[in-house]
Amino acid sequence: MNTAHQDRIRVGISMGDPAGIGPEIIVKALADEGHYQDMVPIIYGDPAVIERAVDIVGSPLKVHQIERAAQAEGYPGTLDVVATSQLATLPLFGQVNPEAGDAAVKAIMGVIEAAKGSDLAVINTAPINKEAVRKAGYHYPGHTEMLAELFGVNRVLTMFIVGNLRVFFLTRHHPLKVAIDLITAQSVYQGMEQSVQYLRDLGFTDPTLAVAALNPHAGENGLIGTEEKEILIPAVQKAQRDGLPVVGPIPADAVFYQARTGRYTGVLSLYHDQGHIATKTLDFNGTVSVTLGLPIVRTSVDHGTAFDIAGQGIADAHGQSEALRVANELGRRLRAKRPR
Repeated sequence: MNTAHQDRIRVGISMGDPAGIGPEIIVKALADEGHYQDMVPIIYGDPAVIERAVDIVGSPLKVHQIERAAQAEGYPGTLDVVATSQLATLPLFGQVNPEAGDAAVKAIMGVIEAAKGSDLAVINTAPINKEAVRKAGYHYPGHTEMLAELFGVNRVLTMFIVGNLRVFFLTRHHPLKVAIDLITAQSVYQGMEQSVQYLRDLGFTDPTLAVAALNPHAGENGLIGTEEKEILIPAVQKAQRDGLPVVGPIPADAVFYQARTGRYTGVLSLYHDQGHIATKTLDFNGTVSVTLGLPIVRTSVDHGTAFDIAGQGIADAHGQSEALRVANELGRRLRAKRPR
């Protein structure tokens, strides 16, 4: 089981909000020895928080505190933890707490610093609570925006993976009216261009990207909305002339099913709920969020801190295991493209 470290990739895992289920699902997921075959998982967070999670789930795993990623043992049965905080008092479960929010952000910052130093091949983040982060004095509206700012990049793209369905998002956390205003021929073209490039980076040599329509029945040639005629079709046609392997717009009530059955390699969703509903209906706990456009790939579960069940030892870790599996797969594919 102990593959040589040089043959495995290091995956940095931020612990999430200590008052939520993040630490618990990390511990549960890492009880699976299979995660140690091809990677060295390293948790960034508060060692006492991870110890508490071990106790809550009744796990035999042992916490091994280290100072940097290179010291990780990476053995099944051991949780390598880089301490990014030392909370004087562990926060109560299920409550918004600024100290917990601060600890969650510091864990993310620790992962980012390690990634900047090329100590990690990929990062995985557990859920944070936005209100706790704000109360701790940070201005970030969400995980993705925080990562983009701290890494110093201007444009990132979110991709969801569930089974063989891959969904990219043109817009994210905007009111629907605002999201529609952000759908322009230029933004759609850029979204298609980025999505195709990332599919190729991830090893798909001959991908096909489908663009989801905005209106029912893809607008019915202008009878049910004009965005397809005026924005989407011209953007797709320009992309095709430029050699991009894209099709669409395809009615949103069909395109995700068609992609799942293999007709398309990926789908460009135009707004948040359009793609979220499709993926989460397929597998709510198993949907993995991937952030592309950072200097390093980031994966995460696509659910929140679940304050209502935190601390009870009943949280489902299926999504966290999937997020680690995807992190390992993508990290190994991209390792040769990054400085080592």
